[in-house]
Parts: sequence; structure tokens; C-alpha cells
Amino acid sequence: MIDWKRVAELHDELGADHFASVVELFLDEIEGIVMRLRQDDPSQLESDLYFLKGSASNLGFGSFANLCHQNEIEVRNGRVGEVDLGALMDCYAASKKEFVASPHRISGAA
Repeated sequence: MIDWKRVAELHDELGADHFASVVELFLDEIEGIVMRLRQDDPSQLESDLYFLKGSASNLGFGSFANLCHQNEIEVRNGRVGEVDLGALMDCYAASKKEFVASPHRISGAA
């Protein structure tokens, strides 16, 4: 679910203080977009999924990034009805829970 190698790389690249700021910003932005997704606005869906995919990938939320990518393709191909926002929200929640529950893995200790 979490690409801990990517997380450790980002932590090392940014340093602990900047890493914490990036994580906080990421989670805040994601929460805002997740709330917007719940409003079921198809006009924003593709761009929101694109943003989520990139942010998630950068922070190591691999499963969530992959699911965003798959859903982004569905929207781009005119299959908005194929997008399972519930599964997307569940994947994000599970990813966030795993990430927050394992702070010892962030610095590459795992």
C-alpha cells in the first residue's frame, strides 16, 4: 500500500523538518479534494484524479496513486460511471492509516 522506499527517499531529500511540512500539506490538500469528490462534480473529476495521482505517487501512497490513475483513465475515456469513488476513498483512508501508524518506517528504518 505504501512505498516505504519512496517515503524514505523523500525524507532523506527534504530532511525531517521539511518532510513533515510536505506531509502536512499533502494530507491537507488531499482532504480538501476528497471532500470535493464527495460532491460528485464530474467537471473536476479528471483534474482532481490527476492531482491526487501525482501527489500520492510523490509521497509513496502507491496503491492510492495507482487507483487514481486507473480512474483518471476511465474519466478520460468517457466512462465516469466506472469510477468507484467509494473504493478510492477507502484506499486513501487505509493508506493514510498505515502511513500515520508507522512513523518508524519513514526514515528508512524498515
